[in-house]
Amino acid sequence: MGDKSFNFCKVVSQELDLEKLRRKFLLALLELQNVERGSIWVKAGKGYTCVEAAGSQSEQIIGLTLPPGRPSIVAWVIENGKMTIAEPGKDSRHFKEAEAAIDIKSRLILCFPLLLRTGEVYGAVEIIETSAGGSRINLDEGFLESLQQLIDIGSIALGNSLTYSAQVKENIKLRQTLENFRSEPIIGKSAAFQSALKMAKEYAATDFPVLITGESGTGKELIAKEIHRLSGRANMPFLIQNCSCIPDTLLESELFGYQKGAFTGAFKSKVGLFEAADGGTVFLDEIGDMPAQLQARILRVVQESEIKPLGETRTKKVDVRIISATNRDLPAEIAAGRFREDLFYRLNVLPLQVPALRNRPEDIPPLLEHFLARESLRPGVERKQISREALEFLVEYSWPGNVRELENFIKHILVITRDRRITCADLGCHFPGAAATLVEARAPENSVKEIGTDIPPAKNRAGDAVPAGGQPGGASFFEGYTWEQLEHDYVLYLLEKNKWHITRAAKEAGVNRSTFDSRMKKLDIVK
Repeated sequence: MGDKSFNFCKVVSQELDLEKLRRKFLLALLELQNVERGSIWVKAGKGYTCVEAAGSQSEQIIGLTLPPGRPSIVAWVIENGKMTIAEPGKDSRHFKEAEAAIDIKSRLILCFPLLLRTGEVYGAVEIIETSAGGSRINLDEGFLESLQQLIDIGSIALGNSLTYSAQVKENIKLRQTLENFRSEPIIGKSAAFQSALKMAKEYAATDFPVLITGESGTGKELIAKEIHRLSGRANMPFLIQNCSCIPDTLLESELFGYQKGAFTGAFKSKVGLFEAADGGTVFLDEIGDMPAQLQARILRVVQESEIKPLGETRTKKVDVRIISATNRDLPAEIAAGRFREDLFYRLNVLPLQVPALRNRPEDIPPLLEHFLARESLRPGVERKQISREALEFLVEYSWPGNVRELENFIKHILVITRDRRITCADLGCHFPGAAATLVEARAPENSVKEIGTDIPPAKNRAGDAVPAGGQPGGASFFEGYTWEQLEHDYVLYLLEKNKWHITRAAKEAGVNRSTFDSRMKKLDIVK
């Protein structure tokens, strides 16, 4: 047993990954006893769950939980902390239902307790003989004592790895909890937004997948966080992955993880997002941009709650709720062959539409107040007020970039405005064209108020005449325009100026490309 003992100790001392260690530990024990079947069990609540198994039809055993109060060899060993030898056909402790789906039954079972350094029993390992008469298994007393010593060494290594794995998950949970404390409050009292919030609260009571749709910048991520916060998973991780911002191969490894040596540069194993979020929620943002080859793998997660890291041969069970979001028209993407129809129906169990900011103008003043207060807390940024007329303009503006554009506007305007009051003249530095100067020209001299006091809701001015001259920036050029017509011509002007290079046009407009592209579609602008 000398060389085999040395090899056994080498196996359990060099592996850090918990699942790999369990597998190698079990296989090494089976090799020492010259048998093919075995299993590892750990305490799970009041019962005992199989976390590893080897041999024919072992997949029937992995994940099985022995109910509390029912006699079983595993339960006896864990409760008594002693090794036992059992003959299944004659031993009343044998839980025969565990082998109901297995063709070849156990003939002889050796079961050893698994101990922590403290001496506490946390599980058991079974070594099983399936040949008639148990002729291969070694029951020599000295051999079994040596085997028990090796198992004690291995069980401590397993216990340490189990503790480390639990600490990693706890750290993820703690980081996520802190992140949730830092998350943005949800602001919006409009009927449209409150309807979306009410739906989110109802969805939180279930574990079904949620598909959040809406334009870029509407707050889909905030809604996803709110669903998680109100759910039974609130104390577990909430992890986010944007599906459009990283290359396909990197996205796959981020979601599913990989084993050491799976590809060039994989110097150590990496836990994927689904595994790290076990028990919690995964938010897949911009799911409509996910590559086709990955969509099938996501479908497997939704259907079977299974993942397979890159380089791994076996699947792992995960318990995660999937919330996804997109600003794309997924039915149109399906028709174009860019998105899987079966995945769409799996993700769209609970649909939720977040309204655009232009459809809830009454939410603009409190949002402005919130961002003003938040940004003024930063070093070197002074708290400022917005005049009534400037507020009216901001409420009437269509905000193609939605809440994200409004937030960036506040950051910009606080830096460029020298006075404590933000007037319509100041808006001209942020919004292109001469529209802002119109409102300033009409503004009474003493109409400056701070947002959040007694400013009444703004009235709709769409279609009002604007001052002019014959060129852009002059009055006659804008006369008779609605805001949408004005925006249409401005977008077209930027595209023609930049030779229809959308990225450059978006940069000049001060918005991201996806927002600019979304406005082009909304305004029905095509080359």
